Amino acid sequence: MELRYEVFCKEQGVPRREERDGRDHDAMHLIAVRDGELLATCRLVFVGRTVQFTRLAVARPARRQGIARALLEAADRATLAGGANRIVLHAQTYARSLYDQAGYVARGQEFTEAGIRHLAMEKVL
Repeated sequence: MELRYEVFCKEQGVPRREERDGRDHDAMHLIAVRDGELLATCRLVFVGRTVQFTRLAVARPARRQGIARALLEAADRATLAGGANRIVLHAQTYARSLYDQAGYVARGQEFTEAGIRHLAMEKVL
């Protein structure tokens, strides 16, 4: 939660009440750790055979090291292991290439969420 607060609220200006949406207790949380230090986190919310991938946050010093890509790959494995076969997400538009490279496909038009431009994307496994 501290890492998400740092990235979303402090860096990006997302109001805390929007970052904490009450779904954390129903989610599977994936983390990346190196030498005991938390580098990144994301969460997966299972809704039938679909997973909502949300709250991907990477610590500033750990960015551009392939950690987000590794979490996306772990999310694919966790999705399949959990009996789902589709992942949906709202990508911040500046990070679209990360999701494109991971096999996600854009759907619909860009929109604003928490004051940040996003694009809905999905991936069928």
